[in-house]
Amino acid sequence: MRAWLVGGAVIEGPQGVLLVQNRRRDGLVDWSPPGGVIDHGEELLDGLAREVVEETGLRVHAWEGPVYEIEAVAPGLGWTLRVEAHRATHVSGELLVDDPDGIVVDACYVPGARCDVHLANAQPWVREPLSEWLAERWLGTRRFSYRIDGASRHSLEVTRLP
Repeated sequence: MRAWLVGGAVIEGPQGVLLVQNRRRDGLVDWSPPGGVIDHGEELLDGLAREVVEETGLRVHAWEGPVYEIEAVAPGLGWTLRVEAHRATHVSGELLVDDPDGIVVDACYVPGARCDVHLANAQPWVREPLSEWLAERWLGTRRFSYRIDGASRHSLEVTRLP
């Protein structure tokens, strides 16, 4: 089983929350908060700040959180995923999409009430935690757990665990 550690950034601006559009290897497109895989030996917040700069051109100088954590197990795909999503409290720079990985192809601030439209094609473990945080704005950290069954993206059955 491959274990992924991912950092997610909740970045808010006057127009709403920042989402990035991702073009996946199979050609599918979805939206998510900026962030990505943390490199081996890299501190999570350092890796998250690196990912945000790479994907959006923005520099995050201060974080709070995590506001939510995600654990997902996908035995049929051979991986586990742990995500920590932190809220940016001090950001500078101009929004510029120039992802060296070629995955992020667009970015925009989306009003909270419209995020569900952008996140409609996102996997539940991406969509649900952010949507719930935007609706409730809880203090502290909330944990989300998922089991993912299936062997391909097109046939996944995702179960949210208690």
